[in-house]
Amino acid sequence: MTGSPDALMLFAAGFGTRMGDLTKDRPKPLIEVAGMPLIDHALELVREVNPKRVVANLHYRSDQLSAHLTPKGVLLSHETPEILETGGGLRAALPLLDTNPVFTMNSDAIWAGANPLTLLNSAWDPQRMDALLMCIPTSRTVGHAGPGDFTADQNGRITRGPGLVYGGAQILKTGGLQAFPQQVFSLNLLWDQILDQGRLFALEYPGRWCDVGRPEGIALAEGLLADV
Repeated sequence: MTGSPDALMLFAAGFGTRMGDLTKDRPKPLIEVAGMPLIDHALELVREVNPKRVVANLHYRSDQLSAHLTPKGVLLSHETPEILETGGGLRAALPLLDTNPVFTMNSDAIWAGANPLTLLNSAWDPQRMDALLMCIPTSRTVGHAGPGDFTADQNGRITRGPGLVYGGAQILKTGGLQAFPQQVFSLNLLWDQILDQGRLFALEYPGRWCDVGRPEGIALAEGLLADV
């Protein structure tokens, strides 16, 4: 099926090396922002769209995340012995997700404004799109440096270039994942194929967004939430 997604993949397997000492004894998704683990901020948004299945991939400090997520009803995709990156990780989790398309969401960002998943679901058009990425104009990002990842035309179709930052939430058709022979690969490879077919789109987020990839991002995110 290629209608509205009814499953969501949370990416939670990374090492969090940019967080320095904060991730020596815990995975990045369990770092607290405003008194709550990062991954719980993501799960609050997930609950509002109420997918039938929520899956998280685990690798680094997986025991801690498993203990935290299992009571919340999150299904777990363990990546061993090596981490599979976003593309390989999503493909490995497909039997648990059991649907196409799917939402995917990173667990290291804070959104201030409307629920990005709800907005994506409303804008999703499977007749035109194979992927719909939630992107933020650089002027509305917090804690993010750089010119952006994508440039959009007037219809929302995107190419690589400056202007929009990918915020870590999307709707994606997963069929193309089977074409890659390697086990470990980034979703960027699939995006490039979809882009070449003219079916890669972005939705511009109307609120603000904070990258919590480094220690200084914690205070920035807390300040953003305090302003809401």
